[in-house]
Amino acid sequence: MADEIEKLTDIDVNDVVDAAQGQKKDEHHETLGETAKTVVIAVLLALLVRTFLYEPFNIPSTSMVPNLLVGDYLFISKYSYGYSRYSMPMGIGGFDGRIMGKEPERGDIIVFKLPSDTRVDYIKRVIGMPGDTIQMINGRLYINDEIVPRKMVGMKEYKKEIAGTAKVMEYIETLPGGVTHSIYEESDSGPLDNTIKYTVPKGHYFMMGDNRDNSQDSRVQDMVGYVPFDNLEGRAELIFFSTNGSAGLFEFWKWPGTIRYNRLMNTLETKKD
Repeated sequence: MADEIEKLTDIDVNDVVDAAQGQKKDEHHETLGETAKTVVIAVLLALLVRTFLYEPFNIPSTSMVPNLLVGDYLFISKYSYGYSRYSMPMGIGGFDGRIMGKEPERGDIIVFKLPSDTRVDYIKRVIGMPGDTIQMINGRLYINDEIVPRKMVGMKEYKKEIAGTAKVMEYIETLPGGVTHSIYEESDSGPLDNTIKYTVPKGHYFMMGDNRDNSQDSRVQDMVGYVPFDNLEGRAELIFFSTNGSAGLFEFWKWPGTIRYNRLMNTLETKKD
């Protein structure tokens, strides 16, 4: 009788152990499943935000100084001008034209696909609207045969992309409609300071960099030229991070000193005089 009781007791203990181990396995599988589900949801949400709301970009060149610096990281709003295949990640839209299309305003800073190579993203300011004439004469901008007023601020210096610095004159330019913004000019006699008169075609825009003598933009017709409405990806809205790039990838102890704290969370909305 004692042997039977002992045997039954042993069986009961083993059953309890097996049950506990099975429960742990079930809990482990459940935890893995919940983690995988969370990851999938997070990825889908990120894709939705990136596709329809906001997408991050970084500034690699000095073509938009003083308003955008190399090392600025910004968000563009994808909904500002509606959606085209070029505003979709990797051009997956597979359609022509724009859905919920809305025209940009003169003075907007826009990320767009380079017309000569749609694999490349550019960022410039809208200067010319469809039907406008644009011309540079002795460094001065003319829109529809009217000179665009500018006010001198003073001499500035900025760091070039590769090495050295450049001395420039800063001006406050006022576009038709009242949008004001800063521009840099090294001189009024550079290669892009005297141009033909451009007429912006229907459904296209004329883009220019704020660093007027160091910007490959719509004035360079064989590379940029007139930018089609469909190529617009979104409007620059906010600088969320900025670094001067003086620290290497593994020099993490230097990272805090490279951050341009005064540029964090700066908005890029157009200002009117």
